[in-house]
Amino acid sequence: MVLGIQTAINFILRKKKLRSKVLGVIPARYDSTRYPGKPLVMIAGKPMIQRTWEQAMKCKKCDKIVVATDDERIKNVCEGFGATVVMTAYDIPNGTERCNAAQLKLAEKYDIVVNIQGDEPLIEPEIVDAVVEALQQSPDAVYSTACTTLAHEEVKNLGRVKCVTDKDGYAIYFSRGMIPCNKKGEVNPKVQYKLHLGLQCYDASFLKVYGDLPSTPLQLEEDLEQLKCLENGYKIKVIMVDHCAHGVDNPEDVPSVEKIIKENPHLFS
Repeated sequence: MVLGIQTAINFILRKKKLRSKVLGVIPARYDSTRYPGKPLVMIAGKPMIQRTWEQAMKCKKCDKIVVATDDERIKNVCEGFGATVVMTAYDIPNGTERCNAAQLKLAEKYDIVVNIQGDEPLIEPEIVDAVVEALQQSPDAVYSTACTTLAHEEVKNLGRVKCVTDKDGYAIYFSRGMIPCNKKGEVNPKVQYKLHLGLQCYDASFLKVYGDLPSTPLQLEEDLEQLKCLENGYKIKVIMVDHCAHGVDNPEDVPSVEKIIKENPHLFS
C-alpha cells in the first residue's frame, strides 16, 4: 500500500518536473476573417504584434518566446523589433495547431507550450506565469487557461467567449452564448459571468496529439478549439484572474486599448 502511494507521488513529481521547460508562442495570421492584417495594426505607435511580444517577454516562466506566422510581412516586422520568428504553413486551421507547428520546427524540446494570442496587447505577464503554474500544479490536466469577470453589459456579446467550471476549477464548457443561462434568457446581475481570455497553455506532448483528433460537433458549432479537448475527455484547468481589458477582436476595440496604454505607460513600455 505504501509502495503504491509512493509510486503515485513519484509519478506526480516526475510529471511536474517534466513540465518545467516552457515555450511561449504568439500565433499571428495576416488573413484574419474578421480583421485582416490585425497583427500589424498600429496601437499607440507600435504594431499590435510588437506590443503583445513586449508583454510576453516580461514573463518569468517562459524560457523562450517566438512568433509563429505564415506571412512574410509579419515576419519582417517582427524581426525588425527583435522577435524570433517561426514560419508555419498558411493552411493551419487555428492557433493551437500553429503553436504545435512552431514547437515541431524548433531544435530544442519543451514540456509546456503557451499560446499567447497576438491580439492581446494588454496581456499581463503575471497572468501568463500564473496559467503556466496552474498546469504545472495540475498533473491530471493537459491544458490550462484563464478567465476574468465579464461585465454584465457584455454577456450577450457573441465576440466574448464565456466559460463555466466545476467546483475544483476545471472547465465544464465554453460558449460564445450566455452561460450560465436562466429560463428567461436574461442577464442575472447576481451571477459572476466568466470571460475566457485568449491565453492557453498546453502539455507539449498533448499538443502533438491535438491536431490528430477529429473535429468534434461542439467545437464546430461554437468555433472554439478548446471544446475538442473537453469532448474527448481531457481536463482543462481554469484560473480566475483580475484582468479588466480584453483583446482586439475588431477595429472598434483599438481606441479603448490605446487609451489604456496611454494612461498606463509604465505598464506597457
